[in-house]
Amino acid sequence: MLNLRVSTNGIRLHVAEAGPASGPLVILLHGFPEFWFGWRRQWPALAEAGYRVWMPDQRGYGTSNKPEGVRAYRMAELTADVVGLIDAAGCEKAVIVGHDWGGVVAWRVAMEHPERVARLVVLNGPADPAMQRVLRRSPRQMLRSWYAFAFQLPWLPERLLGRDSGRRFARAIQADARIGAFSASDLEAYREAWSQPAALKSMVHWYRAALRYPPAKTKLRVTPKTLILWGARDRHLLPTLAHESLALCDNGRIEFLDQATHWLQHEEPEVVNGAILKFLAELE
Repeated sequence: MLNLRVSTNGIRLHVAEAGPASGPLVILLHGFPEFWFGWRRQWPALAEAGYRVWMPDQRGYGTSNKPEGVRAYRMAELTADVVGLIDAAGCEKAVIVGHDWGGVVAWRVAMEHPERVARLVVLNGPADPAMQRVLRRSPRQMLRSWYAFAFQLPWLPERLLGRDSGRRFARAIQADARIGAFSASDLEAYREAWSQPAALKSMVHWYRAALRYPPAKTKLRVTPKTLILWGARDRHLLPTLAHESLALCDNGRIEFLDQATHWLQHEEPEVVNGAILKFLAELE
């Protein structure tokens, strides 16, 4: 694996690269509160299958740049980062795979830049128009999203997340997933990433920007072929979000993992990897 510093959209992102340089480009976008390491169980299978895999620490995360101010984390900036990565790789298009917030970004890239997306794969991450619709009519989802509203408070959320050097936060993530999904060494790697200067504040800024600077309303469809993988036991996101996101697609399907939680790529990596590789084989 190579560790790159890639310039995109006026900033520099750390990108972990694996697989042959001549292979089709696959960009894996992590969510909150992970970093590129969140794909540790996926990239070996993709690389072995001949894909060129790029795993960025998205802006504000890990060792990537952390611009100051909430405005720097608007969706327009997050999507421009991904398009810039495709350019930096010297490619016309890429397969975009996203989990959680990475999925939200992936949806928006596919809606606004379909010509740059060869295929779209999303794991437990709703398209933002679907999220807005469900929040308006579902008190259950509103309650499950309580933390997103709590993160709007100044300075306090990052202070709480970082207390005890992130140990309590790490334990909360471990408790949210199935037993064995995260090892002690995995959580240590996350704590190291969160300890980077301004990391926790920048990570929380994604949530603040989502409410302060919501994307422009759009009726754009998702035209690239799309696969949604969804852990049905997600404590934070209702399955209806997957269905509402699918409704935006011209050519998509959902596969539910009935025993998986929000952390499906950690809990059932073989199933996730197999589904992604089967889906991508249609490119050949």
